[in-house]
Amino acid sequence: MKIKKKKVNPVDLELSEKIVKINRVAKVVKGGRRFSFNALAVVGDSNGHVGVGFGKANEVPDAIDKSKEDAKKNVYKINLRNNTIPHFVIGKYKSAKVILKPAAPGTGIIAGASVRAVCERAGISDILTKSQGSRNPINIVKATINGLLQLRSLEEASKMRDISISRLWE
Repeated sequence: MKIKKKKVNPVDLELSEKIVKINRVAKVVKGGRRFSFNALAVVGDSNGHVGVGFGKANEVPDAIDKSKEDAKKNVYKINLRNNTIPHFVIGKYKSAKVILKPAAPGTGIIAGASVRAVCERAGISDILTKSQGSRNPINIVKATINGLLQLRSLEEASKMRDISISRLWE
């Protein structure tokens, strides 16, 4: 299913950041090992906007800054209903698969660290999730974003099916 991405200009949004993963990478050269770092960041305004970014540098603070800037360039609008998601959805990216289910108020975010970071920044406070396949945080975060971008509101669903909203409930 082709997903229509809803990129948003982050200039007027108050985004909070969360670093999901920092990784040290070694390159073996003639004189020994050269270390560099990469960072995975998630940004969001807790009101239906979320972005993810990845940065690489020779120093940790530079990698974090690059990942935050990349995340601010990739902010998407997510359809939410109250404090949860409108319907069940499965997000996929490479070999990672994330199952997202709406939950009753007061449930909280039942998720692993990578999925939790995305849900908190998006403004979701009640959700049930299950991550399957890859355990790589980058793939899990991208699969979560993929699932959240598949969410449709009632208006979009009725327009796609070319029927009235009241008819959707029959």
